[in-house]
Amino acid sequence: MARYQVILAYDGTEFCGFQRQGEERTVQLVVEEALRQIGWQEKTIYAAGRTDTGVHASGQVIAFDLNWRHDVDVLLRALNANLPGDVSVKRAEIVDDNFHPRFQARFRSYQYRIYSDAERDPFLDHTAWRVFPELNLDLLNQAAANLIGRHDFSAFGTPPQKGGSTIRMIYRAEWEKTGLNVISFGVTGTAFLYHMVRRMVLLQVQVAQERLSLESFGSMVREQKILAPGLAPAHGLFLAKVGFTRDVQWTEQNSSAAPFETFL
Repeated sequence: MARYQVILAYDGTEFCGFQRQGEERTVQLVVEEALRQIGWQEKTIYAAGRTDTGVHASGQVIAFDLNWRHDVDVLLRALNANLPGDVSVKRAEIVDDNFHPRFQARFRSYQYRIYSDAERDPFLDHTAWRVFPELNLDLLNQAAANLIGRHDFSAFGTPPQKGGSTIRMIYRAEWEKTGLNVISFGVTGTAFLYHMVRRMVLLQVQVAQERLSLESFGSMVREQKILAPGLAPAHGLFLAKVGFTRDVQWTEQNSSAAPFETFL
């Protein structure tokens, strides 16, 4: 028996989020079904975080214990052979028996994609938010600069556990042009509040559209002022990467010490 770490990519369009929810089609459900096809007999996989309905991932991290007598490359191919077309294992490796992707994650990186077109693009429409006319990239980056650092982000989301801290550390927040009419918001932090990234995106878009001033946006960060409701659509969001430290030991006994955190 060994513990394996697996990097997953998935298109969240047809999933009711990541976490298992009875018989609903979720990423966790189909991955566990694929594992059972190759002899897995455990109760649950472990994940770095859960994504909401419609949210995608290019770097979700899961871990599980498996009695596997073949090479890791064979495991990767066996899993992909049993997974549906909207989920793929990108990498697999054996890790320490105490490794847990939720508790040992040091940072998470997300990407949010926006495209600008007068008409819908069927090739982009389920993986990017269409906003037209084109947004002012300079104003977006001026807004994003306010997010970097350690702040109370209570104006941008709620903690996964009632009464939990709303203070988070953001290392990187920037917008860049990634295609002919596509821009992306990249944000990296220790962890994120529920709906935090989608709210960040919506409010920055309002700044770029000159519907919200830079000063007002900054006051939401500095003074926790809640000025406007709303979220950017889920389908533009990707969990891009999770970074780890191997220093933190995890056991079944302390697994309830922190909630299964949502990073959206």
